[in-house]
Amino acid sequence: MKNITVIGAGTMGNGIAHTFAQKGFKVALVERTQEAIDRGLGTISKNLDRMIAKERITEADKSATLGNITTFLDLKTGVAQADLVVEAATENVDLKLKIFSEMDEFAPADCILSTNTSSISITQIAAVTNRPEKVIGMHFMNPVPIMKLVEIIRGYSTSDEVTTTIMELSKQLGKTPTEVNDYPGFVANRILMPMINEAIETLYNGVAGVEEIDTVMKLGMAHPMGPLQLADFIGLDVCLSILNVMYDGFKNPKYAPCPLLVNMVMAGKKGVKSGEGFYDYSESRKAEKVSGSFK
Repeated sequence: MKNITVIGAGTMGNGIAHTFAQKGFKVALVERTQEAIDRGLGTISKNLDRMIAKERITEADKSATLGNITTFLDLKTGVAQADLVVEAATENVDLKLKIFSEMDEFAPADCILSTNTSSISITQIAAVTNRPEKVIGMHFMNPVPIMKLVEIIRGYSTSDEVTTTIMELSKQLGKTPTEVNDYPGFVANRILMPMINEAIETLYNGVAGVEEIDTVMKLGMAHPMGPLQLADFIGLDVCLSILNVMYDGFKNPKYAPCPLLVNMVMAGKKGVKSGEGFYDYSESRKAEKVSGSFK
């Protein structure tokens, strides 16, 4: 497997492209606009510069990594030579189904189609293709170049051969692949999102403030980041989307998103990406200042 296509150059997509390219794979990075491509490549370049500053790689390594990435504004052309496609578009089921239908039409017959979805059913996605046995989930963690886990999700029809291939490929990337079955939220978000939602409920009910909740979880539970800070980092809109997928999938009220989360997303307060969530990021991307809404 040599040619990898990544659909989407956003936070996850550029991280996935970076990781494959750094390991010597030829990467086709597909986006809808040149602006999105330029933004994604800029992020990759900055992240490589950080690695150079920490003496993890050399300037030559950076040049080689960037040289392994070719960009496309057309999905048909971008997947034409792919051995594997990794879809990393927005966490929207209708969009993903549309992309997979197109990938199935234009990618080579033996190409494996994977998705970086963090919650949407692999079986549902595979059903819009003519190769459900070749569809699988590859849920990378953010930031992709650093985080070791890849959650490998088998759909109902995913073959043993494809699963083995993707598990071994993940190891080639220096990752630790963990196989899970196809249920809403898989493992990572089925456990993480209710915790984040409960932290928001705790704030909503006035039990404690933003910093206090995060401090308890960081110092008391040894979490590297508090749940409210983590929600801001993930994106509150993404958290809401995942909770809605789990609530729809299980019909269990424990997955119902907190009204405060719903209101914040509707108000455009999505966390780091929008400049404000539970913390104010207008001056720094670090969670150093609690949003004025919670003081």
